[in-house]
Amino acid sequence: MNNSSTSETKLRLALALLVVSFFTGCSDNHSNRAGADDSSDPTQEPNTDPGVQTQVTVTPATTSITTIQTQQFTATITNSQNSAVKWQVDGIQSGNADVGLISAEGLYTPPSHEGAHTISASSVAFPAKSGSANVTVTLLTHVLTYHNDNARTGQNLQETLLTPANVKSGTFGNLFSFPVDGYVYAQPLYVSQVLINGQRHNVVYVATEHNSVYAFDADNPAGDLLWHVSFIDEARGITPVPYQDTASPPGYTASKPHPNGCEDLTPEIGITGTPVIDPVTNTLYVVAKTKEVTGSIVAYEHRLHALDITTGAPRAGSGKTLQASVPGTSTPKDSNGRVLFQSLRQNQRAALLLNKNIISIAFSSHCVIRPYQGWVLAYDAKTLTQLGAFNAVPNDPKGKGGIWHSGGGPAADADGNVFVMTGDGPFDARLGNYSDSVLKLKGGSLTLSDYFTPYNQSTLEINNADMSAGGPLLLPDQAAGPSHLMVSIGKQGIVYLLNRDNMGNFQEGSDSQIVQTFPGGECGVGYCAFFGTPAYFNNTVYTAANKDSLKAYTLSNGQLSFSSRSMNTFQWPGASPVISANGSTNGIVWALETNGSGAPAVLHAYSTENVSTELYNSNQNVARDNPGSAIKFTVPIIVNGKVYVGSTDHVSVFGLLP
Repeated sequence: MNNSSTSETKLRLALALLVVSFFTGCSDNHSNRAGADDSSDPTQEPNTDPGVQTQVTVTPATTSITTIQTQQFTATITNSQNSAVKWQVDGIQSGNADVGLISAEGLYTPPSHEGAHTISASSVAFPAKSGSANVTVTLLTHVLTYHNDNARTGQNLQETLLTPANVKSGTFGNLFSFPVDGYVYAQPLYVSQVLINGQRHNVVYVATEHNSVYAFDADNPAGDLLWHVSFIDEARGITPVPYQDTASPPGYTASKPHPNGCEDLTPEIGITGTPVIDPVTNTLYVVAKTKEVTGSIVAYEHRLHALDITTGAPRAGSGKTLQASVPGTSTPKDSNGRVLFQSLRQNQRAALLLNKNIISIAFSSHCVIRPYQGWVLAYDAKTLTQLGAFNAVPNDPKGKGGIWHSGGGPAADADGNVFVMTGDGPFDARLGNYSDSVLKLKGGSLTLSDYFTPYNQSTLEINNADMSAGGPLLLPDQAAGPSHLMVSIGKQGIVYLLNRDNMGNFQEGSDSQIVQTFPGGECGVGYCAFFGTPAYFNNTVYTAANKDSLKAYTLSNGQLSFSSRSMNTFQWPGASPVISANGSTNGIVWALETNGSGAPAVLHAYSTENVSTELYNSNQNVARDNPGSAIKFTVPIIVNGKVYVGSTDHVSVFGLLP
């Protein structure tokens, strides 16, 4: 090849390379102007493998809410410049009315029924990349009666928000309160999803000694009052009963005559017993005591009121005057040989019972000022017609035999039998006098079908150590030993475990005929009295006697045995424990320390597994968490992540801190 040919070849190659370079550059410039270069557009992923680098995480990963709560979910995308996601519920884009709806921002609104659902978020840039979370939707637990159920176990097994891990002073405390017009001796009640004025509310119902019933939005820190009913009508001379009106009558003789009135309930007597709610008819039943003056005539009445829980409006027949009489010789009596119910001397302290459409109402006295008896009255819940009347001591000049239960209610089993405990009076089964006894009554008619009386009943009467200071607890059916057991405790500090199908009656010399008996209080001197109702959870019974610690007793093979005790002690009058748990897990024992009425209350929380482990008490941050002045025998309720505690003029609401 000559030199001229070689030079020509090199020139042609150079020109070709220049052309290729020119068009390549033009193509690159055009692509940049069109925005096709991924590296220059922040909304596009780089040309890398997204399966390796991009991840989607949804928080919270697991949660539980109720049907009227919402839940905010958050999606976090890592190794991606595009944070946009699309939300699904159970694989349905944005969800629907059956599984719940979720917004573009991740706010989940559940359906109106229970269920478990999967919340997922997928990357907009890479739809194959997604993350998920699980949400359980539950119906709210109602608290319709004292100690949560008619067995009086005190347990709420659907508490999903409060756990032993988060009930501590750093994360749990007093959130807000509801002001009321009188002392709150009655336990608050709670109903979820109540339709009021076109909106659904979780509602807490509060009754006071000033004869008021309040309905508050249970979750509203502003104290949203939904309705208020008062049974006072001063224009017509209807007021609560001043405690001074209970003064001992002329000729009354006793070691404590109380000439200025019984100071057990001060300054006034109105609603003392815890009301009860029928969720089928949306009716709240409550008994109010009133003084009614017409001219020179003064009357004292107990009236049974039936209120619509959505409005507070009275049902048909509401305001029924409670009256009764039974054959007997006790005072007061008429000329026909019948003992009469007398409202002034009767104290409606025990909680109301609603079972099989029958309302049972028990009575005691004010400071044991005679004449009074231990009455139980039964009414048809629909018509308020009286179905039965029982008098514990109808044939004795002194009468007595009251049913106090320290605010606890009569208990009922599946067959409709009603169980009460009596005290302060004589025992003689031949005369039909059953003081210091545990009684089994047939629902409705209230005829006595069985009973247990301790062998030392006369000693209990002499020493004012009556059974009725405590309330009955019915235990779940047992696989070993008698199937149907109950626990009874009282001022003597003795725990009695009874067979409800064969209660043992009375036996001279010992109580060996019953299932089990043992001392439950340890004070060092004398006996530790029980004033209240025990609680039950996971085969364990919990008690808190006067001047004693909270104690746990394991139930195994039909017998109770000591398990654990709290490190602190409860002064007078002890406490009625209650339980919150999620099924059989996350159990917490709650107990309110009152030290009598007027002292600062203290809310305690313990592990159900070992009550020596205290999780929280309100004195740990008393400036923030003080529940207010205590009311003796007051019982808190725990529901939907909150604890409601009554006091002398308000209800404190505790929960997880924001």
